[in-house]
Amino acid sequence: MDAIAVPIVGEILCIVAVVFGIGIGMWRLYLDFRRRRELYQLYHAERMAAIEKGIELPPLPTDFFKDTRVRVPAPIRSRRWGLVLLFLGAGLCAGLWGSGAGRVSLWGLVPAGIGLALLLSSILESRESTHTSLATDSEQ
Repeated sequence: MDAIAVPIVGEILCIVAVVFGIGIGMWRLYLDFRRRRELYQLYHAERMAAIEKGIELPPLPTDFFKDTRVRVPAPIRSRRWGLVLLFLGAGLCAGLWGSGAGRVSLWGLVPAGIGLALLLSSILESRESTHTSLATDSEQ
């Protein structure tokens, strides 16, 4: 490849990654909006049909407006991301060190440090939640 083409390819790769990253997030928001809109339209059509027929419908359930996605508890989420970042940092350090990059390989310690912090946070949060649940159980 030409010496000028290499930096251009790197810049285009960064631009494409940012655009697709933001695009995926926007697409997710759009699909969630569309799903909720269709759910509300179906519910409205059902209510209107029941009103026309004179049928009394029960009130809306309280769970109707809640988010139906499964939420992973914070300690589990922190542990997962901590492991990912820790191994990413370790792999980055090893890969750069093996390629002879020497001092540059120390940059791999940044994600490894963040991953280690998330793992410690996960351990502390899980211990704290077990202590609080034990305290509430003993009070009852």
